[in-house]
Amino acid sequence: MSATTFLKTFFSHPGQVGAIAPSSRFLADEMVRWIDWSTARGVVEYGPGTGVFTSAIVQQLQADAKFFAIERSAELAELVRHRCPDTRVYEDTVENVVELCRQEGIDSVDAVVCGLPWASFPESLQNTCLDAMMDVLRPGGQFVSFAYWQGMALPAAWRFKKKLNAYFSDVHRSPTVWRNLPPAFVYRCTR
Repeated sequence: MSATTFLKTFFSHPGQVGAIAPSSRFLADEMVRWIDWSTARGVVEYGPGTGVFTSAIVQQLQADAKFFAIERSAELAELVRHRCPDTRVYEDTVENVVELCRQEGIDSVDAVVCGLPWASFPESLQNTCLDAMMDVLRPGGQFVSFAYWQGMALPAAWRFKKKLNAYFSDVHRSPTVWRNLPPAFVYRCTR
């Protein structure tokens, strides 16, 4: 069911959903592997889609950590709530992360796990989302996001890559996750 809902959402809102298939558990494992979960007490997920990253995050969280997800699509938000019933999922945009953190009692965020389709965003939206994140991400905080190999042909993908180097003190790229449709890699960034 989640793949069908995901595909339907892709065709309804292609600018909000950047793929035709949900991310694989292999990509989810690569996304969460880099986070220092022993110190992550405030964690936010951007664009959880069907919840595959959410499930991986929940498995890693410490008992005293605060975590919530922000999903723009009501249909996908409902899928995440069903898959991870103990996770708070806001039907909102990441531009409002500061207010959502206030509502959750999170002063600063230690890690942001991101499933947003950056390569389909205009520059103004990339800037708005990154600026809002920097308002809550603590110094030394971690940001992980992924990109599809074929998406790197798009100017917006190259622009996003350059922005990461401007916003973060340390940016690395993972090896390719071939067991994902389409193949992807993970950006691992430290503020």
